[in-house]
Amino acid sequence: MTQGHDITAWDGLSVRVTEWGGGSGMPLLCLPGLVRTAGDFAAVAARHGAGRRVVALDYIGRGASARASVARYAPEAMLRDVMDVCAAVHLHRAVVIGTSFGGLLAMALGAARPGLLAGVVLNDVGPEIGTAGTDLVRRFVAEDPALPDLDAAGAHLRRFLPDLSLHSDAEWREFAALTYAPGPDGRWHPLWDTRIARTLAAKVPDLWPLFGALAQVPLLLVHGGRSTLLLAATVARMRAARPDMAVATVPESGHAPTLAEPEAVAALADFLR
Repeated sequence: MTQGHDITAWDGLSVRVTEWGGGSGMPLLCLPGLVRTAGDFAAVAARHGAGRRVVALDYIGRGASARASVARYAPEAMLRDVMDVCAAVHLHRAVVIGTSFGGLLAMALGAARPGLLAGVVLNDVGPEIGTAGTDLVRRFVAEDPALPDLDAAGAHLRRFLPDLSLHSDAEWREFAALTYAPGPDGRWHPLWDTRIARTLAAKVPDLWPLFGALAQVPLLLVHGGRSTLLLAATVARMRAARPDMAVATVPESGHAPTLAEPEAVAALADFLR
């Protein structure tokens, strides 16, 4: 069963939280990419929600959560929202699955709320970010293509993100429905505030200390073999720092794997066991 509800953030803004499953098993806290939403984790919830809660959220400025000022979209504010959501839904310990930006938040939780982390899955993200990948993300986030229909939205994503592990038109349409929605003008617009792109102009700090904050936490890294955001050299350095870290490479995927690829499905199942 899927349940969506709103939680009031520390400044009065509304944060949409989606929950699946239930039971006493170790919960999953799913943190989406920079402008992605909880919907990206529906398949993960379908596979792993039996006997456990699966909780995901739309960050402020994304999906069904409130829009705000650009300053409110800072990573520090998103981290505070995640911790507040966990407190509000009584999620005190969980395996955190973080895709891209969500993985950076998972690393930050290792410093800010280490007791929350029973394990962490980093989906195509690490403490160094490839420049080419960042440039692509910035262009994508800033654009509102105002597409005429869902088919056009799927075709647009296929052109812009050709290295995703999607193949059929139906898969691209499904992904497009998680990326765009029709507006009052009848055209399909992003499910996020495109001003979020402005937050990407800030200099990226040294993230290795945040990765180090996960030193005592079981760790799985899912790596898109074609990723321009998480480079092979960074993966090698992460493995040197954490020899016990499980690594699953999805060779035919760029940034970021959907977690529905066979390599990712098997690795996540093994990790949760």
